[in-house]
Amino acid sequence: MHPRFVSLIGGFAVFTVGAITTMAPQAEAAPRDKAFFQSVSGVWKGPGEIVNGKYKGTKFSCNLTGSPAPGGDVGMKLDGTCRVGVFQQPMSAVISQSGAGYSGKFLDGAQGKGLDIISGSVSGDKVVMGINRAQLNGAMVASLRGDNKMNITISVKVEDQMVPVIGLSLDRDLDSIAVGSIR
Repeated sequence: MHPRFVSLIGGFAVFTVGAITTMAPQAEAAPRDKAFFQSVSGVWKGPGEIVNGKYKGTKFSCNLTGSPAPGGDVGMKLDGTCRVGVFQQPMSAVISQSGAGYSGKFLDGAQGKGLDIISGSVSGDKVVMGINRAQLNGAMVASLRGDNKMNITISVKVEDQMVPVIGLSLDRDLDSIAVGSIR
């Protein structure tokens, strides 16, 4: 039960980006979006909880490292782990700009054990990503709260409404930030 659960949580929790907004033309959005993704680069740690569904009340924690997308693309690469009790699951994601939106994969994508990112937009200090796996459709919304806090909510579509299923609160790991040497 828990390894499968951690795998699903990891796929969802790794979405450290998302919010439904009007899309700006790609030329205007690229610098703003790139600035957002650069601002979330670094090491993030924090607790989360399943807030709906079969595993409601299950608590977990994640340690994630975000870095710029490979090749200078607008987006990000994410690596780390999420843990439920003694079970730990490696996490990974690559998100990159695709036309006026975003695409990417969490873990190995929907064809494997992960999720596909099928859309997305950045608006100020928020990002919303559309997610998909087989018949599951949903969204991940990540909001920065200052420079060092981020809240993430993953919701899935049930009939005609979005139902929150996962909440995650991350803090930037300030101890991991390298500082110059003192002479």
